[in-house]
Amino acid sequence: MSNAKLILDGKEYELPVVVGTEGEVGIDITQLRAQTKAITLDSGFANTGSCKSSITFINGEEGILRYRGYPIEQIAENCSFLEVAYLIIYGELPNKEQLEKFENDIKHHSLINERLIKMFDGYPDDAHPMAVLSGMIGALATYYPDSEEDMDLNIIRLLAKAPTIAAFSYKRSVGQPFVYPRNDLDYCENFLNMMFAVPSEPYEIPKVFAEALNLLLILHADHEQNCSTSTVRMVGSSLANIYSSISAGVCALWGPLHGGANQQVLAMLQRIQDDGGDYEKYINMAKDKNSGFRLMGFGHRVYKNYDPRARILKTVAAKVLEAAGKDDPLLDIAKKLEEIALNDEYFVQRKLYPNVDFYSGILYRAMGIPLNMFTVMFALGRLPGWIAQFKEMREDPKFRIYRPRQIYVGPAQRDVVPIDQR
Repeated sequence: MSNAKLILDGKEYELPVVVGTEGEVGIDITQLRAQTKAITLDSGFANTGSCKSSITFINGEEGILRYRGYPIEQIAENCSFLEVAYLIIYGELPNKEQLEKFENDIKHHSLINERLIKMFDGYPDDAHPMAVLSGMIGALATYYPDSEEDMDLNIIRLLAKAPTIAAFSYKRSVGQPFVYPRNDLDYCENFLNMMFAVPSEPYEIPKVFAEALNLLLILHADHEQNCSTSTVRMVGSSLANIYSSISAGVCALWGPLHGGANQQVLAMLQRIQDDGGDYEKYINMAKDKNSGFRLMGFGHRVYKNYDPRARILKTVAAKVLEAAGKDDPLLDIAKKLEEIALNDEYFVQRKLYPNVDFYSGILYRAMGIPLNMFTVMFALGRLPGWIAQFKEMREDPKFRIYRPRQIYVGPAQRDVVPIDQR
């Protein structure tokens, strides 16, 4: 193993170098403070590895995303969402028997306790579905024990009950009766049925919608140590139960800089359409730093190339709209923005390529999913990743509570002046 050298105050220190499977290089600073009394400062943790993980690999420069070694393009083409969930959580793709058991276990745990259902009445009519999802997932901890022996069962419960909670939160918001889960439907079909079916009225689930949802969930299943995933690990590191940790992840995902980005893309496209569809005007505004306008859905904190998930969704979005018989002017605007941005020197130099949020909102819109449910859909997709990251952290032999340091920049020591002398 090679070492890196650090010189501080004229003294030289050696720090171990860690190399990952794909050649990623990290400098191990675990003993830095003990040796030097100094710490590193990395605002936003952009250059800090918080853990070793075998779940997801991203090469942002080359636009590569792999789950457990499998390229996202192959997974998207050949797997169901529950196959991917099993892969991410347990490390290998399931065989036929394992998948059937996994699917059946999830189907038979999709109901939620009737007393828990009454909690929906406690939320205001206009409660955001993410607040409801977070609260209800946290409430599951009051119904189910949390122990290492129950880990696999709690994983099943989370995957099974989260879609039910999400669909019920939507039904509650529109004043419609709940539609209970059905064991004769697959995972995506069941969710769409709970969302859009009405009791006593026939509802035929569009196959193209179920397939698109399956793909969207797969593409969101995990994405390394992002804000919400790091939150799940942070909370779980205190030995908080899995339900509380996942609930915290939902809250982190809620923010517009994370899970809410596709809503901002749709709002931007709508703004351009309302302004006469003059997309070139907004391209020029995006180049003008004084305009205050930002082209949403372009660029990524990690990817400095074309987001591979966006490449997949670009083709699917057109197919879904065509099969659904919908001509969405927002998709046309999105395509034109993308075409210009990919060939404009300003965006090319800055590597501002379309990311996954650029097209996911269009797909959800085509399926009839309302804007305030977009982030909930993201959460349902990311659930296996959160679970896998929580499980991996807890099983790490070097597991310890997360406790970042800081550089204090407040006042130096001073004396308190009695109130009558201030």
